[in-house]
Amino acid sequence: MNTLKTLAAATLATGLLAASAHADTPGQDWMPIDQVLTKLAEAGYGTVRSIEADDGVWKAKAVRAGRNVKVQLDPQTGAIVEKTKKQSDD
Repeated sequence: MNTLKTLAAATLATGLLAASAHADTPGQDWMPIDQVLTKLAEAGYGTVRSIEADDGVWKAKAVRAGRNVKVQLDPQTGAIVEKTKKQSDD
């Protein structure tokens, strides 16, 4: 019975942590997501695996020059404000 209580408590805690990690809602003055995808394509990014509004910027995971990268874009202009290379899965 204690195992069941522990499992239930762990499941609840995990759900609460996941709920707090959800992305923000884009503001009314933010560039629409389709325009953000266009900006990424124009900047040479290929496959965009995910994109979300978070911490006041658009955050995307994409591929550029065969490498997985994380990109942050200004929400009003679509300008790339930060990019980081992800560790390869080799």
